[in-house]
Amino acid sequence: MSLLKRRQTFDSAITPHIPQDATFNFAALLPGRASSPHTQRAYFRWIDQYLVDIAGMQPTEGRARVLRMHSLPLQILLDSITASQLRAWLGKLVQAGNGKQGITQAKAAITTLASLLSEAELMDDRTSASLKNVHPPKAEDGQRPGRWLSTEQIKLLIASSKAIATSDNQELRNHVITSVLCTMALRRDELANARWGDLSMQNDRIVLKVHGKGRKVAMIDVPRATMTLLMRWGNAVEPAARTPDPKSFLVRRIWKGGKVSKGPVTPDGIWFIVSEAARVSGIGHVAPHDLRRSVAGALEEAGTPIEKISRLLRHSNVAVTERYLSRLPKRNEGGVLMSEILGLEPTGAPDWADE
Repeated sequence: MSLLKRRQTFDSAITPHIPQDATFNFAALLPGRASSPHTQRAYFRWIDQYLVDIAGMQPTEGRARVLRMHSLPLQILLDSITASQLRAWLGKLVQAGNGKQGITQAKAAITTLASLLSEAELMDDRTSASLKNVHPPKAEDGQRPGRWLSTEQIKLLIASSKAIATSDNQELRNHVITSVLCTMALRRDELANARWGDLSMQNDRIVLKVHGKGRKVAMIDVPRATMTLLMRWGNAVEPAARTPDPKSFLVRRIWKGGKVSKGPVTPDGIWFIVSEAARVSGIGHVAPHDLRRSVAGALEEAGTPIEKISRLLRHSNVAVTERYLSRLPKRNEGGVLMSEILGLEPTGAPDWADE
């Protein structure tokens, strides 16, 4: 891209040219820095949270968030993005229980925004450079430990996802979402972006083409029980058609009356369904990625070869899967075994079983 054309791109990102009303089109410029759609959505989410926490703006999600990223208020950005405020915000994220990876990504989102503002000559280079020197606080002490659900807890969460529904279609849709997450280990972004055309018959088995991180594509076998749910869901989506439009989204929003929308369930919507189902079930806080972790853990405990687990998780190699599994909590029953040897262990259900 020529310098002139690049300059024109940056110029077009500011609309209108009235200073107090000027906006910055971050969404138009970000693809040059972060090509992965997953990373772009994550940056949108962190920047939106930064503006809520630091500038007092109202939170957004879904399409409203995308629209905000196309017209970020320039003056608010310049007033809010400083090294001291970024450092304080990262500290707040640590206190809220965010992990090291999330903290690093949050800083990257803000420094990327500042860098683009600097390139557009809207922020001075010194301020932009100072943000890169902000060292994220250590997140280990405040990191929320990832959940590893038991098979019984997984079943309970799936049942609760149906129980929180307010219509038959919503119940079926929720059942599809949790069934796919709890068996096929999809990320919430991958499920939100899946289309009906991604389902196909390969070698006498139904598979789903999954568009993963880094533009990677993989074929995952669909369990028969999940495919039965999808067929019922397809009939609810388009009753008059044999199958839904291949280009349409696999999971969709539900209107208050129970009618199926043409719009997809957003990644945030999937997060809410999982989180609410976990709350209602009494399991506690559960995020969609905890289900992916739980699938890996359950397969390992069942003696599944690590190569099969790695293929399902779509890791680049088995070594990545080994590191992933090593982070899961392991049983450490030596103390219990010693208590049994000494004859100290009581029989029957523990006192806390009825709590």
